[in-house]
Amino acid sequence: MDLVEKIKVLQNYLYIGKFKKVIEGCKVLQKKIPENSFILNLTGMAYQGLGLHKSAITFFRESLRVDTNNIAAKNNLANSLKALGKLDESKEIYEKILEINPSYINGLNNFANLKILWNDYDGAIKLFNKAIVIAQQKKINHINILFSLAGALHSINKIDNSIKILNDILKIDNNHTQSHKTLSSIYKYSKNNTKTIKHLEAMRNVNANHNLSDAQKIDIFFALGKAYDDLNDTENAFNYFEKGNNLKHKISISNLPEEIKTIQNIKKVFQDIDISVSHNNFSKKKIIFICGMPRSGTTLVEQIISSHKKVYGAGELIYLTNIINEEFFEDEKIKKNKIIDSQNNAISHLNKKYFDNLDLHKFSENVITDKAPQNFKWIGFIKIFFPNSKIIHCNRDPKDNCLSIYKNFFPAKEMNWCYNQNDIATYYKNYKNLMSFWQFKMPEFIYNINYEKLVSDKSNEINKLLNFCELETDENCFNHHKNSKTPIKTVSISQAREEIYSSSIDSGEKYKKFLSEMFDNLA
Repeated sequence: MDLVEKIKVLQNYLYIGKFKKVIEGCKVLQKKIPENSFILNLTGMAYQGLGLHKSAITFFRESLRVDTNNIAAKNNLANSLKALGKLDESKEIYEKILEINPSYINGLNNFANLKILWNDYDGAIKLFNKAIVIAQQKKINHINILFSLAGALHSINKIDNSIKILNDILKIDNNHTQSHKTLSSIYKYSKNNTKTIKHLEAMRNVNANHNLSDAQKIDIFFALGKAYDDLNDTENAFNYFEKGNNLKHKISISNLPEEIKTIQNIKKVFQDIDISVSHNNFSKKKIIFICGMPRSGTTLVEQIISSHKKVYGAGELIYLTNIINEEFFEDEKIKKNKIIDSQNNAISHLNKKYFDNLDLHKFSENVITDKAPQNFKWIGFIKIFFPNSKIIHCNRDPKDNCLSIYKNFFPAKEMNWCYNQNDIATYYKNYKNLMSFWQFKMPEFIYNINYEKLVSDKSNEINKLLNFCELETDENCFNHHKNSKTPIKTVSISQAREEIYSSSIDSGEKYKKFLSEMFDNLA
């Protein structure tokens, strides 16, 4: 087999997700041809596929050392920098790529996705549309760009435009399961609604296709589960939710052990750190951190608060987690001495880097919401390095909360713990344990809002919430479903655009016979 054929085989392995085989194959080729930019770039892409972005960056930089004009390697380097939260560096590279080749479709698409991270949806949509026009002119498959455009429109509540594009995609490829899954999240299925019943039948036909990849099967399983859940067909709904979770759990590596280790390490490190020692040198802007379990009501709470005329809703930001991992972790352990040393420094790198990233967002408000749910892990860091911030902890009935996690697909690798009943319950118990620890250490710093209370006594709970945030009453907050200024990027996107409803309360009751493993473990 000649070199070209060997590379084709490795490219095929990359396409089907066999990243370790790509790395092994490239190592063999590099011994024979060590200075080949294409092979170095291919190796980096395999590490990128495994989520090992630091290793990927090393190979992309090597590829560019060999060939400074390798635009694919530049694009891949920017993608990995973006994944690590180095948004300024990533932005600069995308801009250079598009200076070299303004028609480079991958660059346009990836730069658009970067702009979405800092909520520049107008800029992102322009880039998506430009990429689509170029792809059409060159007769290049552009379904993935159309899908990204549909997602952007969905996030900013242009639902009809999003639905049209998703249906256009399905006319091109009816097996585009991501589009089916997104439509499933938008539609409210009813036996009296012909459109939704037709879509259910279309998804059933796709599910009957024996040539679907595992990723496609997972998409369609969760989409069908949601449709049957809407129809109150609990038996069929659970059947598909279980299939989706089981398959995802099978092909993924659960990160539950790492999450438990991190939570235990946090408790150990912060046990005797004096969290009252904090920085006086901090931004005048106030961050309201909204945290809790995924599916606990964080998106709803952010929509309420960010409806306020004085608040900018930044959404689910990756900044805090990325900076803490970079600054304070070594060999998966927190460097306690680094925290203590940083407490005594005039300038906090954590605080500065966080606000440097926020500067990429264009806003004038002095109050900002950050609703990354799993920031509950970092409350000790927030207390020390963001002393004028507010913490809102969202909590919900544990069975309803864990059921809602089980019913949804989360694309982030950090959520690989959520596809197994026992893993979800174990994670939940560790989360509760850590929150009890934080509550004991800083009871006045954390405001607890209960989803069930918010639903049953909306007016009173919103007033108390605004009072804690030191915000005057704003009628917009009581009509959060009309909030069009804050994009939504999470799986809660469709629900958070609706008025507060009570149908999800006690939702665990109808599924209890199927979820005894999880529910018994929560007791």
